[in-house]
Formats: sequence, C-alpha cells, structure tokens
Amino acid sequence: MNSSFFGEMLQTIADRGRALMARDRRPPSEQLSANLVDLCEQLLSGRGEASGVALASEILTGYEELTSGSRVAFFESLASKFGPDHERLAAAIETWRADPSDATAAGVHKAAEPRRQELLRRLNLAPGGTVALVAMREHLLDALARRDDLAAVDRDFVHMFQSWFNRGFLVLRRIDWSTPANILERIIRYEAVHRINGWDDLRRRIDPPDRRCYAFFHPALVDDPVIFVEVALTREIPGAIDPILTMQGEPIENRQPTTAVFYSISNCQRGLTGVSFGNFLIKQVAEEIAREYPKLSRFVTLSPVPGFAAWLRRELAAEDSKALKPEDRAVLAEIDGDGWQSNPQALKEPLLRAAAWYFLYAKSRNGAPVDPVARFHLGNGARLERINWLGDTSENGLAQSHGLMVNYLYDLADIEKNHEAFAQQRTVVASNAVTRLVRAPAFDLTSLVG
Repeated sequence: MNSSFFGEMLQTIADRGRALMARDRRPPSEQLSANLVDLCEQLLSGRGEASGVALASEILTGYEELTSGSRVAFFESLASKFGPDHERLAAAIETWRADPSDATAAGVHKAAEPRRQELLRRLNLAPGGTVALVAMREHLLDALARRDDLAAVDRDFVHMFQSWFNRGFLVLRRIDWSTPANILERIIRYEAVHRINGWDDLRRRIDPPDRRCYAFFHPALVDDPVIFVEVALTREIPGAIDPILTMQGEPIENRQPTTAVFYSISNCQRGLTGVSFGNFLIKQVAEEIAREYPKLSRFVTLSPVPGFAAWLRRELAAEDSKALKPEDRAVLAEIDGDGWQSNPQALKEPLLRAAAWYFLYAKSRNGAPVDPVARFHLGNGARLERINWLGDTSENGLAQSHGLMVNYLYDLADIEKNHEAFAQQRTVVASNAVTRLVRAPAFDLTSLVG
C-alpha cells in the first residue's frame, strides 16, 4: 500500500466522519470549529474511528487559520489542560506501592503519560497529519524562545517524533542530476551550510563522478527530504571549502580517491529539531560509498565552527580568561579591526591556539563542548583531526569562525570506542596535531586523548 493510496483512504474516512457528525448533531460542526481545545477534548473522548479522523482534520484545519497569538494560547492550553491526570497517577503509584509488580509498574507508566501524547497520536490520523504536526512544532519552537513554560509540550512533540521518525522508517536515496526537479529545488532551498547558487552550482555538487549527495526520506513527507549530506571524493584530507565548491570534476579513475569528505549536512525540517538523523546518515552513506569504492581508507568531514567568533569575543572581553595567553590576547584584540588587512599571518598561530582551547576545554553547563558541530560529530564517535586556518573565507565563514574550519575523522574501527568515551566522560577525542596547539590547563588533563 503506497502512501498516496493510504492518504486517499484516510481522506475518505475523514469525509465520512464529517457526514456522521453532521447527521447526529453531537455537537454541531460550527461549535466544534469555534474552540480547538473543545475539539481536542472531543477527540480524546474516544468516539468512532471515522469521526475521530474527521475531528483530527477539523482541528488541524482550524489551527492553520490561527494567528501567532492564538497559536500561543492554544499551546498554553496544551500545557495546562493536557498533562498527566494527577489523581489517576497518584492512585497508580499507591497501587504499585501496595503490590510492586510489572503489571502495576505498567499502570504507573500509563498514568504518567501526558494526555498530549495521545492527542498527538490521534491528530496524526488526519490526512497530512504528520506534515501538519511538524509545521505546528515550528510555531512552538518560535514561541519557546519567549515561553519556557511550554517546554513540556515541546518534549511531548519530540517524544512522538522520535518514534515516528526512527531509523526504521527512513529511506536513503542518492540525489543526482536525474532526481526529479521538485526534489532538487528543495535541496537548493534547504542547503544550510554552503549556499547553492542556482542550478549550475547544484550540478557541480551532485553530477560529477567524484561528488555524491544522499538524503533520508520519510513516507509521510513525500518527496520532501528530512536531511541530506554532500560528499566529495578526494585524494587528501581537504583544509578549505572553496576548492571543493568550485572544482570541476574529472574522471574518478584518474585520481584514485582515498578519502570521502562529508562537507555539508543540512537538516531540512525545522520542526524535527532535536530528533537525531545525522549519525545514521553519515554511517550509512559511509557504508554505501565503501561498497562502491573498497579502496577508500578515510572518512572525514570539512566542518564549520559556527560559535567560535562569538566565544572568542567573550574571552577577549573577560579579564580572567584562561583560554588566552597575554601575548595572544594582544594580537587577537585586532581581529575585528584592521588585523586581517594589515598583517593576517600574525593572527594565525594565536587563533589556532585559541581554537584548540575552544574545542578541548570550552564546555557548557552539562560538560559537553559548547560548539554544536563538535557535539554532533564527537557524539557520533568521530575524532577531532585538524583545525584549518582560512578554511572558509566567505563572508559568513569569516563572521562566524574567523575563517576556521575543522576536520573530524570517522575511523570505522574506533567509532564505538570514541562514542562511549564522549557519552560517558565527555572526552574530546583529538589528534596530537590538535592537542599540541594548546597549553593544557592544570585543572583538566582528562580530555586530551591522542
């Protein structure tokens, strides 16, 4: 049964449900559409499947017509009225205390589940329900920037999406010049790391024999990628992005590539933020390419450093920075002034030393690296291999990282070991080339692993 047929079947059920609701007048449809919260209560009341699909469709259609302020009010209602049933939960806990068993523990688990989660499941029954809920979460993320009290609602969205978008439902497809134009247009639009400037630029990235692009698709998001990665097949580990983006491909047999370079990973659905796809994507693409080219010996990234410039500004402003030597601070103070024009080479070594400290020691409150790209790749089991001076001299690259880029190495033999070290001890696994750049602070030597 394909997704198109399944969608048409759901639409038929929804239409029949509306007819049933109109006939039995419980309650009139105009009253239902006037109050989405009442509609949600009706949906959870457990009416028949046909009317349930119709109600879900009614809710999602009504939600689309809300203004931004009304959407926030709707989320407030989800937070305050659709959490766990506290009385039921308290009774389930007392039952478990009186008779601890698997059955009573299951009762506690069921009672503890917020009503929102069942609401989301039922809303997902509507035709196009998954797409609508992903879009709804985008609006919720916008509201969360100002409303911490909606975090519980967001957790329930993420919990549901992690089930609906797990790896078993994702399909890997190669993107090439024969891919339908509507998908290629989305690749251009969704590229989030290195902007694609039109069709000719896209063709340079996906058509030559030494270029690859792969995407994950989900059956509920027809022809709309969830995440995609761009890959270059090279002889050496690259230190700059411009040659990769501008190089014209040549017959791959003339260069005998040894390295697969993952140089851009773009999440396409903002509403799925927090649901991990990238680790599965990189590993599966590495397996696909290794089967095609068994002589490939290295899998690396060429990654941006999006938070480095902002971090460095804070360290330069701090009087007691542990990251910067006094002599480096004096040089780096000119980095936002005329330093780049007057003597850029003078910035190189101080900047690389600061970057090494940033990767090895700059941590968030939970002990993870502050750099989001580092958290992603280190969490996947990669090793921080090299920091590249002037790897990205684009306007955005200079603004966010002072031109730095980094290589993360995926050594297939060490991925699991590195992942465990990061997950359990927050160990930043780094090459000697990186660790030698920085003077290890006396208070922390544990994160240096060569």
